[in-house]
Amino acid sequence: MHDMKTAASYLCGRYEKAYGQKIDEMKLHKLMYFAQRESLIRTDEPLFEAEFQGWRFGPVLPDLRELYKENEFTPLEALDLGADQAVLDAVFDEYGDADSWNLSLLSHGEICWKRSRKGIAPHVSSSNPIPLEDIRLDAARMKERRTLLQQGLL
Repeated sequence: MHDMKTAASYLCGRYEKAYGQKIDEMKLHKLMYFAQRESLIRTDEPLFEAEFQGWRFGPVLPDLRELYKENEFTPLEALDLGADQAVLDAVFDEYGDADSWNLSLLSHGEICWKRSRKGIAPHVSSSNPIPLEDIRLDAARMKERRTLLQQGLL
């Protein structure tokens, strides 16, 4: 497991190398969410220990938001993160070129985000936490879906 800042810095570096510009904050939050979920799918362990919150436009890491606003990321292009790097690379390859708003909409389909927003109107802000156990539910759901796809059952 690595810290949140290292994982985010790696994604920032990959994005800058691939697209020649700084990643926007919304996209970074969504990639970090999908990376956390992917780590749970592959290893049953979280990639990092920071807590997500269920904001209007999807899962957000408040600590990451502060670091982003302060421009605290040194983009890391090459780093030996072991299995964690494979997780980050898979997420980047899958979602890196997607529009931020589309990633936001995709995250709205996640059980964890829906639970964190239960009873809250779509236009209302919230800082409700997203428990890791709820992200595990989404990871299990995605893992099952992938298995069914591999078996040709979907």
